Amino acid sequence: MKNNKTLIYIVSVLAIGSIFSPIQAASIKLDQGSDWTELRRRQFYSVDQGSRLIKYKWLQALRQDNGEPFLADSLSRYGYLPNSASPNKLPIGFQVNEDGWLGITCSACHTRQIEVDGTQYRVDGGPTLADFQHFLTDLDQAMARTLADPVEFREAAKRVRGADVDPSEIAGLKARVTDWYVPYHEQMTRSLPNPPWGPGRLDAVSMIFNRLSGLDIGPSPTFMIPENMVMADAPTRYPFLWNASRQDTTQWPGFAANGDDLFALLRNQGEVIGVFANFHPLPGKKGVDYKTINSTDFKGLDKAEELIKKIGPPKWPWSVDQSLAKSGKPLYDKYCGAGCHEIKKGSFRILNPFSPTWATPIQNVGTDVREYKVLSREVSSGVLAGEEIPFLHKLGARDTAFNVLQQAVYGSLMSSNVWLSGINDGLSLVSKIGNVLGIIGQGFQPKLDVGAYEARVLEGVWAAAPYLHNGSVPTLAELLKPANERVTKFKIGPAYDVVNIGLAIEQPSTDQFLNTTDCSQLDSGASHCGHEFGTNLSADEKKALLEYLKTL
Repeated sequence: MKNNKTLIYIVSVLAIGSIFSPIQAASIKLDQGSDWTELRRRQFYSVDQGSRLIKYKWLQALRQDNGEPFLADSLSRYGYLPNSASPNKLPIGFQVNEDGWLGITCSACHTRQIEVDGTQYRVDGGPTLADFQHFLTDLDQAMARTLADPVEFREAAKRVRGADVDPSEIAGLKARVTDWYVPYHEQMTRSLPNPPWGPGRLDAVSMIFNRLSGLDIGPSPTFMIPENMVMADAPTRYPFLWNASRQDTTQWPGFAANGDDLFALLRNQGEVIGVFANFHPLPGKKGVDYKTINSTDFKGLDKAEELIKKIGPPKWPWSVDQSLAKSGKPLYDKYCGAGCHEIKKGSFRILNPFSPTWATPIQNVGTDVREYKVLSREVSSGVLAGEEIPFLHKLGARDTAFNVLQQAVYGSLMSSNVWLSGINDGLSLVSKIGNVLGIIGQGFQPKLDVGAYEARVLEGVWAAAPYLHNGSVPTLAELLKPANERVTKFKIGPAYDVVNIGLAIEQPSTDQFLNTTDCSQLDSGASHCGHEFGTNLSADEKKALLEYLKTL
């Protein structure tokens, strides 16, 4: 029995079946700058990054527990958004590659839709409210039912191979599907917590660590080290992407160096591993082979990053009291900007010398600390034991999952040619090698101030509710209250409150709640404690400050 600390961050699922009501296909696309064109938007929704979740034909063949096709509603029941440009009628962030695999892209997790007075507004680069865990669990159960029932498997095989599939092929098909299912099911069983993350939250770091250390770096033929996987029970809110490429550091604790193309490739390869890249480093006579079994699409990752750079912060589409907003600016400068969220020149980057980064302070403001336990865990290094990044670190037989990931993405990148020829061709080889080592050096074994998280520039923050790194506060108005006065339970859904700026109290399309904890349970994963800035302002001052935040 898990203790109360773990159980307290409950996301209550009150309805069995669909999580979200059907999502309207039509939406108003917010103004996110002249660089964010319709062509770039469509590319962002579908660019292949190397994810290989499941063969698309098999996903088409699966059935829900009610007998309907798994893809019947284009996954809108999980909160994923319709993509009218998809030739397969898949939602945003899901695409089929030329080898027939279904993959997930960053847009699945970073595209938002909000609703005001019955009208839908699209926020590209915004944090999704989709329920990823429910999707993963349902996929696991759908395949389990199919494999367990010989009649159902034959019917599914017919849907994949055609009605005239030779009965002699069935056993071979089932063996290949089982080869896919066994590691997938192992990760889901060991990783997915109960109670679940719920919509809009994900323990991405644990899932990446589990995928790599548990399924990718063991000995062939299975490549598995199941005992390396742990429960992914430190969920955080998905971050927004606009201006992300300009930060000095990224990830909520700020452990990933950021600010140029090679930083992005290293960071994003970790993301692709987390969304089911086919990646198995192989031992060889001349060291580990990172290239032979590696579906990472570096050019696709580079393309996605270039697209993300074009996404501007969404502009508030409704009226603003300009006089009130003007009076709110000095309050913002005093309580939000100075030393925290202002635009301030950051570190120099060799590969980005003419586009300076923005400083990203990493500060402890008394918020939930649970994510930090993820960063200190150790795993077996598997086939990567003894591998090293020259002059920086050599992996032991056991090492931190963080260091194992750094070695894997470094080895993978150095085995590819993209870092030499695909990006910034004008730089010398020496500069490129130096920058790669510098990237890893900044990211390796970070000095952790437990409970310190990044303070982002707040442009477009109005469209990124719920707030704090763990999504434990529903509105900006609620964030301006002392922690002991903040709401302890709220619905999570697309309906938006334009007065208090954030999630509306009533959410007609969903019945899911997030239960939060107070400051006495700071490691629950859903503590709404901390960030008590501006909490002593008068009601009129808070109103002015909120009005100014709409203009960012």
